[in-house]
Amino acid sequence: MGNTIAEKIIAAHLIDGKMEKGSEIGLRIDQTLTQDATGTMAYLEFESMGIERVKTELSVAYVDHNTLQTGFENADDHRYLQTVAAKHGIRFSRPGNGICHQVHLERFSAPGKTLIGSDSHTPTGGGIGMLSFGAGGMDVAVAMGGGAYYITMPNMIRVNLIGKLQPFVTAKDISLELLRILTVKGGVGSIIEWGGEGIKQLSVPERATITNMGTEVGATTSIFPSDDVTRAFLKAQGREAEYVPLAADPNAVYDRTIEIDLSSLRPLIAAPHSPDHICSVESLQGQKVDQVCIGSCTNSSLYDLLKVAALLKGKTVAPNVSLSVSPGSRQVLTMLAECGALTDILASGARVLECACGPCIGMGFSPNSGGVSLRTFNRNFLGRSGTKDAKVYLVSPETAVASALTGVITDPISLGEMPEIVLPEQFRVDDSAILLPLSAEETKMADVLRGPNIKPFPVAEAMPTELNASVSLKVGDDITTDHIMPAGAKILPYRSNIPKLSEYCFGVCDTEFPARAKSMGNSILIGGSNYGQGSSREHAALVPMYLGVRAVIAKSFARIHAANLINAGILPLTFEDPSDYDSIELQDALQICDIAEGLKQGRLFVRNLRTGKDISCSCVFSERQQHILLSGGLLNNTKEVRHG
Repeated sequence: MGNTIAEKIIAAHLIDGKMEKGSEIGLRIDQTLTQDATGTMAYLEFESMGIERVKTELSVAYVDHNTLQTGFENADDHRYLQTVAAKHGIRFSRPGNGICHQVHLERFSAPGKTLIGSDSHTPTGGGIGMLSFGAGGMDVAVAMGGGAYYITMPNMIRVNLIGKLQPFVTAKDISLELLRILTVKGGVGSIIEWGGEGIKQLSVPERATITNMGTEVGATTSIFPSDDVTRAFLKAQGREAEYVPLAADPNAVYDRTIEIDLSSLRPLIAAPHSPDHICSVESLQGQKVDQVCIGSCTNSSLYDLLKVAALLKGKTVAPNVSLSVSPGSRQVLTMLAECGALTDILASGARVLECACGPCIGMGFSPNSGGVSLRTFNRNFLGRSGTKDAKVYLVSPETAVASALTGVITDPISLGEMPEIVLPEQFRVDDSAILLPLSAEETKMADVLRGPNIKPFPVAEAMPTELNASVSLKVGDDITTDHIMPAGAKILPYRSNIPKLSEYCFGVCDTEFPARAKSMGNSILIGGSNYGQGSSREHAALVPMYLGVRAVIAKSFARIHAANLINAGILPLTFEDPSDYDSIELQDALQICDIAEGLKQGRLFVRNLRTGKDISCSCVFSERQQHILLSGGLLNNTKEVRHG
């Protein structure tokens, strides 16, 4: 029996456990990345471990989320990140240099390597044949310290692409088609490998769009082979020496195989408020549009924006539409300027924004009240844009341009002939905005600078033998990390200040939750299926922990969030009978006994003191995870292990 691409990379990096489906494995991590919204906390965690210098081959700190500086908070965080990176052997990508996933793909991602990043869209690196995982900041901190990254050995899904894309049908449409097939839950517990003759026509940036969007189906990660297309991209970036060929064995075994006929695909769109609300662009044609945003880590490459410029050339954006374009990196922006494409974009009436995440995480450019916004992004969760009643649709750059020009949702096929776009054989390489760390000798005299908004990392208490707590909140299915811990320009500056951040926890669902949870002391949350989908932000676990949440009982959990809950010392329990969800109400007093023994058995019983009912909950965790939970979180556990 042969191996898949992912299995080959896992085997080469396995340092703990066995490659058996469903069992926990520990991987050696070659590279890490952080972004500023999650990175500040990750480095506070790393500092608390007392390790002087990172032990990875490469670690990079990016600033791409909190670039809107309306007060001192973001600027102070940037200064902290730059100084802590310099001291501990981490490269620092300065504000304005670009979005972490785009820059990392251009300058550092390499086939056959492993990468974890404190951002859920880190699987973007799979477009170049890298095994890349989104993770919580604590997991990244441990990996920087030389520790293993633990996951459950995933299932393998193969997606074969056949046929040829029609004009104006794109990699984004392939991603949306997979979301239509799998939904936001269908990839949970799986790695998605892409293959078939159809992949040969996809450039690395297009492949990266697809692996980026794999996060939205809940996949552990996604990956493409490393082939001649990969080699050409690396050569254009001056990194051909990092090329290694990677392909699945002909007799590799997959748990599921999906076939997508590219020839039959048409432009698709994801309607509010979920990435899997898929329909054809044609079916919504004519609906009025207020705003169009092109960019994000999904569609901000040079290839994407050269197409945008060609389609906008000589045309003007409709008067009722506000169009923004955010280049993914300084490299992209510079090359657009040098070839004249930037002039075509500006002449159309578009607003060119900074090389950053920007509107994708609600950091500026929010839509008008009740506005319809078409975005080339990866998420359209309710309120994520910064406008609570906005209707956000996800589209390809081609559909975005067509709709911006007409003022209504428009099938891009109506634009006529698609201009031919050829990527340059050589990209403009300038790494001057990526600062190298200090030498080991220089770090002895270096100071790490902290502003007043940076507060100490909150530490949980050890798990008690018996937990008596009331329900502080009950929520439904598909609760995202944006529901739990919203982003946006008003809230993101407090990412390094957990006490202040806690005031906004679950604000989308219940504005009274923070005060109620705090008054309860210890409490328990009740959730539906796919609880915690979306971002890797560990704040969605740290803040509830700070507010006294000791357990979350849900029908099912998203992978990264479940890991973050464990790392924060919060019990993630799964209803064995999902109908038991209906028997629990807000403020119900719950009792969980013999927690240590129940963790060993993989089952805990939760007694509802209001009804007298005992509810059976699954808690199948590895021995390592059990120790973390009983210690009160990964930080406590790491300190216990280090000090014997």
